[in-house]
Amino acid sequence: MKTLHVTNAWHPASGGIRTFYLAMLRAANAAGSAMRLIVPAERGGVEEVGTWGRIYYVKAPRAPIVDRRYRVLLPHRYLWPRAALQEILRAEQPDLLEVCDKYALCYLAGVLRRLGVAGVARPTLVGLSCERFDDNVAVLGWSSSSVRALARWYMGYVYTPQFDYHLANSDYTAQEIRCALVPRHTRDVHVVPMGVDADVFGPEHRSGGLREEWSSRLAAPLDAVYVLYAGRLAREKHLARLIGMLEQLPDHAARRVRLVVAGDGPHAPALREAAAARVPGRVLFWGHVADRHALAAFYASADAFVHPNPREPFGIGPLEAMASGLPVIVPNAGGVLSYASLENAWLAAPTDRGLATALDEMLRAPVERAARVEAARLTAERFAWPQVTARIFALYHELHRRRLTVDRTRWAVPLLAHR
Repeated sequence: MKTLHVTNAWHPASGGIRTFYLAMLRAANAAGSAMRLIVPAERGGVEEVGTWGRIYYVKAPRAPIVDRRYRVLLPHRYLWPRAALQEILRAEQPDLLEVCDKYALCYLAGVLRRLGVAGVARPTLVGLSCERFDDNVAVLGWSSSSVRALARWYMGYVYTPQFDYHLANSDYTAQEIRCALVPRHTRDVHVVPMGVDADVFGPEHRSGGLREEWSSRLAAPLDAVYVLYAGRLAREKHLARLIGMLEQLPDHAARRVRLVVAGDGPHAPALREAAAARVPGRVLFWGHVADRHALAAFYASADAFVHPNPREPFGIGPLEAMASGLPVIVPNAGGVLSYASLENAWLAAPTDRGLATALDEMLRAPVERAARVEAARLTAERFAWPQVTARIFALYHELHRRRLTVDRTRWAVPLLAHR
């Protein structure tokens, strides 16, 4: 079976979704299963990924709002007969098409379902949700009850009907789809958690030299408590709470707490300004760490990992920290609860004080810390990419089989479908 995947959540330094698709391409090559990926780029091109994988880069403009490092494939790339995505579909003839986008690309599935594309056999259509539409709308400052109702209407009447089946990266993400379903557009929703490179991240990558560099840049002692955040610096990540957390923790000779931020994004200038004003000298903004092995050293060399976002759809970063043998502090809400619990992490109230209290409790309990870190390592092993991707590809096969057999009469044949 050949699968083709389309997303706008991609640029050279992007995070979770890019990590997911790269892991899927590795799995496709290991299994001998053809997989194709279409992503936006500054220039068009094709990259062969092993024997069975291929990435199509389609020229696209920059995103107009939020994070202009991203580019956006707009509907004109698939609506017209000679559009780039139609040409790729005709060349590849996928059995299953997965779209990871709720804004511009989801309508491609609708075109294939209702109209069809000349010369393209109708594939099984899957929508992959790696974020919640209502949370994204709230980030823009639109959080009134009427806006939330509009978001639910969009999900139930516009987004959901485009696809045959839906996948979501956590129960938290899936809940939005399930709550928005309406009788005339019911769809199956399957939860498919993301994974972690358990072979890349581990405590053995701890680096004394890296800690010395942190110490030098922060003018802090080597035995200071170095707390790590790794990820995209965006407003929806609620990263200002990390600054507030430091404010709640007294800085004295008995315990120096410093924050190392490994990442970049549109919110970086505001965070730098806040740190300089509120906790001067206590935050090191390192920037994006592109090399995965270098990132593994960051995780393993820190003393704790704090993830402040209570609306995280899933959160690969905390899983990478768990694999690295690092105590993990996360909010008691959101998609991180797919794997984080009081047995393997510290669940905090999603406030400045809540995060600070959890960090303080963790530092004061060495025996409990060791037990939870060991449990976290076992958790990360269960979410290793080879197991996760195998389950996802098995689900693709099952959904495609179902559309062709059990659900065959549910979906009308598109008007222009290749027969």
